[in-house]
Amino acid sequence: MTIFNLKKFARSFSYAGRGFKCVLKEQNFRVQILFSIIVVFLILFFGLKVWEAAALAMMIILVLVLEIINSIFERIMDILEPRVHPHAKTVKDMMAAAVLIASIGAAFVGIVIFWPYFSNVIYNF
Repeated sequence: MTIFNLKKFARSFSYAGRGFKCVLKEQNFRVQILFSIIVVFLILFFGLKVWEAAALAMMIILVLVLEIINSIFERIMDILEPRVHPHAKTVKDMMAAAVLIASIGAAFVGIVIFWPYFSNVIYNF
């Protein structure tokens, strides 16, 4: 028995790739990817400190992962709803709220980190 099976490892990346293709069909995920690309561009443009870039990267990851989890819950609830339980809609709404809170938090962190850089550009313009 081997500890590491390269074929299984490669197959897991294949499964993850298929899942990523599925989630890219979600409009909200594509919008969040667009904002993520803009933030990464701004990180590179302004040359942020490592801790600032890391904080923004963690916020991007948090929002994207929560959006994927939200999509998973929506699909599961669509299978169950409304036959199984009347709270299926509530679960979907609560997951959407979790993504919204994370997105607002990420926007706040982004504003706090980018504010000095933007204000420096404006005042030196």
